[in-house]
Amino acid sequence: MSRPEDVLFSPAVKAEQTRLGSRALFEGKDFGTEITDDLRQFLGVIDTFFFATASAGGQPYVQHKGGPLGFLKPIGSHTLGFADFAGNRQYITLGHLKENDRAHIFIPHFATQQRVKLWGRARVIEGDLELMERLVDPTYKARPERAIAFSIEAWDINCRQHITPRYSEAEIAPAIDKLAQRIKELEAEVERLKASSS
Repeated sequence: MSRPEDVLFSPAVKAEQTRLGSRALFEGKDFGTEITDDLRQFLGVIDTFFFATASAGGQPYVQHKGGPLGFLKPIGSHTLGFADFAGNRQYITLGHLKENDRAHIFIPHFATQQRVKLWGRARVIEGDLELMERLVDPTYKARPERAIAFSIEAWDINCRQHITPRYSEAEIAPAIDKLAQRIKELEAEVERLKASSS
């Protein structure tokens, strides 16, 4: 099995790092291969990620994956799994994985300006009801068609630059509720002042 650093950085990438002066930053850096508690916690709050595959000939494709919070789940110490919901029926990702199991997962978390990148190999799993039970949230309104398991060869969390903070409705709801309550209090105060001055 390749070293995690070699999964991230091909010889051509290392040559460019050397040419542009950044190679020393990455030599000996410990890139993860195992699902840590921090990664597990991060996965628990995400509801979106991007899944990249390529055909045998190298044609890349990136697919958005969305679901309920925490739908990308650890199913082993080095493996993630997710339910593949019914979509646009192009099946580009499925076709790619039949001929090339290399894949990449890119997870932005806009509220905290974090991003996690995972390199690995993916496989499609059909007909495994026990696994689907582990992966599917029955309250989420979507039709799961299959499972995809992703074996991690390397992962990294890095650089918050250029990630514009964005917040979900659930993330901003407490602040909005607080403002709405304050508005009610102020409106009541205005009404009291009007009543006392008339």
